Amino acid sequence: MLRRISQKMRQQEGSTPPRSPMLWVGHPRVDMSVCADAADAEEFGPSTGSMSRPTAAVVVGLAAAALLSPDAGEEAALRLSWRAAQRALLCVAGGLLLLALHWLYQLLFCPLVLLRSPDDVGYLPADGRSKAQAANEVRRRRKVGKLPPVYPNGWYRVLDSWMLGRAEVKSVSMLGQQLAVFRGEDGVAYVLDAYCPHLGANLAVGGQVSGSCLECPFHGWQFRGGDGKCVKIPYSKKVPESAKVQSWICCERNQQVLVWFHCDGKEPEWSVPEQEEISDGSWVFRGRTEHFLSAHIEEVAENAGDVAHLYHLHVPGIVSGVDLRYINNKLWEFVRHDWEVEWEGNKPDKHCSEMRLKHSLTVFGSHCSLLDLNVVARQVGPSLVFLEFKHKFLGRGMIFQSVTPVEPLLQCVTHTIYYQANIPAVVPKFLLRGECIQFERDVMIWNNKKYISNPLLVKEDTTIRKHRLWYKQFYSENSPKFQYQNDTLDF
Repeated sequence: MLRRISQKMRQQEGSTPPRSPMLWVGHPRVDMSVCADAADAEEFGPSTGSMSRPTAAVVVGLAAAALLSPDAGEEAALRLSWRAAQRALLCVAGGLLLLALHWLYQLLFCPLVLLRSPDDVGYLPADGRSKAQAANEVRRRRKVGKLPPVYPNGWYRVLDSWMLGRAEVKSVSMLGQQLAVFRGEDGVAYVLDAYCPHLGANLAVGGQVSGSCLECPFHGWQFRGGDGKCVKIPYSKKVPESAKVQSWICCERNQQVLVWFHCDGKEPEWSVPEQEEISDGSWVFRGRTEHFLSAHIEEVAENAGDVAHLYHLHVPGIVSGVDLRYINNKLWEFVRHDWEVEWEGNKPDKHCSEMRLKHSLTVFGSHCSLLDLNVVARQVGPSLVFLEFKHKFLGRGMIFQSVTPVEPLLQCVTHTIYYQANIPAVVPKFLLRGECIQFERDVMIWNNKKYISNPLLVKEDTTIRKHRLWYKQFYSENSPKFQYQNDTLDF
């Protein structure tokens, strides 16, 4: 019967136009008029004015199929949409995979670099103010106290050696001065006062390196890096004897450019030791952090003698963060740091001190002996500290801490870590990150405290008094004193 209906349908399609609407179901077209003609034909049974039950069932089935089947265009669109969705999902998955691989590569092989601006850490913005506004307000309103001289005599870090390429010049602000730091074509680093004595141009802004000299960008005067003397004036036959800028004594140690400062112009009284493991390449660079904090330089060094603060400020686990309002949250009580500390001055030399520290970690009340860490911190002069790590499984390494005064109450503090080359980078990076978190807790204290020249100390604070006596050796009668200038205290 179905075959006959199909034949009749094909005949109708070829001869007469359809008498009823066509239903497109994504398959051959069905003309409902064919079914009506078939109902009148004898082959469908006696003429009763209605279709037989089998015929009606076929028609109803075809109609239902037409209603339930999706439109061909819609079906094609669905197929295209699904394919597009698949491609989009593949792209997203591929992008996430690339990001994960990049993150893994950064974690395992790249040094950790964290650079904090002066208002990033240690200030609490409120009432819709920005961090910079909060920082400026604290700096303006804070009681300074009676301060020691602001620039002790000693060696200071200028920048890292890799930051200064051959025949390159950099402008640096430190010790209340503007300096022009350049590396001559001979590969030697030089430090000069930045301002040309001719008409005051900044030699570091547009100046060019010529041999071991720095050429002024204004008129082409050339100043020798070794002694600051002017050796050439392009339009003059004679160079005045008085034509010179101050040249700073400098050296390179442990991949850092250092300058010697003494308020009376004295020659260096000691040298900075070279770390052999860095020189021979057995320890490699694994990261650095940089912070700016608002405090006197001696307060940073005094942390070594302030043993008691370790047992309070640095006991909460690093997972609790740096905001002092929340580090004692009960949520993070399951992890804590424990410390055993000893500090001693004049060791091994008068200008040196040593802090021996043993760190242990407790998790859920259990001591994790595998994470015990021994640290020896040797301070050399007023601003440089060598923190050497030793672990029975994780090897050895060192963090160099340098504190460089930018101005009297603004210090640039850097921590640079070198570690055994055969130890995965993730280990020293984790150590540096943990040290950074602990240090930023101190920054929040320093940025908001007042210096007390005659503090109220208890018996257990003896090392603070000893540390202040030891640090006094870096001041002399003519050491620069603090002078309050409101216009220099804003970021």
